[in-house]
Amino acid sequence: MLPTLIIQQKIFVIRGEQVMLDFDLAGLYGIETRVLNQAVKRNIKRFPSDFMFQLTKEEWDNLKSQFVISSWGGTRKLPYAFTEQGVAMLSGILNSDAAIEVNIAIMRTFVAVRRLVAAAPALPDSSPAERIEKLEQDVQALKEYMEEVFTDQNDINEDTRTQLELINQALAELQAAKQRDEKPRRNPIGFKTY
Repeated sequence: MLPTLIIQQKIFVIRGEQVMLDFDLAGLYGIETRVLNQAVKRNIKRFPSDFMFQLTKEEWDNLKSQFVISSWGGTRKLPYAFTEQGVAMLSGILNSDAAIEVNIAIMRTFVAVRRLVAAAPALPDSSPAERIEKLEQDVQALKEYMEEVFTDQNDINEDTRTQLELINQALAELQAAKQRDEKPRRNPIGFKTY
C-alpha cells in the first residue's frame, strides 16, 4: 500500500480543483505516461472537462516554478490534470490489481486532504480552494524555514575552517614524522673513504 504522504505531495490545486498530474499518476500505477494517456484517449467519453483537463503553458510554468520537478526530464506536451473523479474513472480503464490498489490509496488520500482542509482554521468567507492554498503557503514557508535552519546548522564560519585546516596540517606533519622515525635505518650503499 502506498503511503498517504507520498500521494498527498502529488496533489496540486489548479483552477480551484485538487488534481494529480498524468506523469505522477503513471508513476504510481507503474506505467509510462504515454500508456496512461493512450488509455484515456481510447476512452475519452469517460473524461469530461471536470474530470480531466490539459494544463496551459502558463499553468505548467507556474507549477514548475513553485515545485522543483528536476527528476522529470522535460516534456513535449503539456501534462493532463485529473480531478478526484477523473482518478476514480481511471480505475475503470486501467484494470489490473496494482491499478485498483493504487486507486484505493489515492481515493483515501483525497478524502484525507479534504478532511484536513475542512479541519483547517477557516478564513472568513474562504472557499476550500483558498484554504488549501493557505495551507500550501504555510507548508512552503515551513519548508523554507527548515532549510534555513539546516543551512545555518551546517555552516561553519571561516575562522573555524582555518583552525580545522591548521589542525589537519599539523596532524599530517606529525604522522609523516612518525613514519620517518619508524623506518629502520639502513647503512648507505657504497664504500667509505677516510
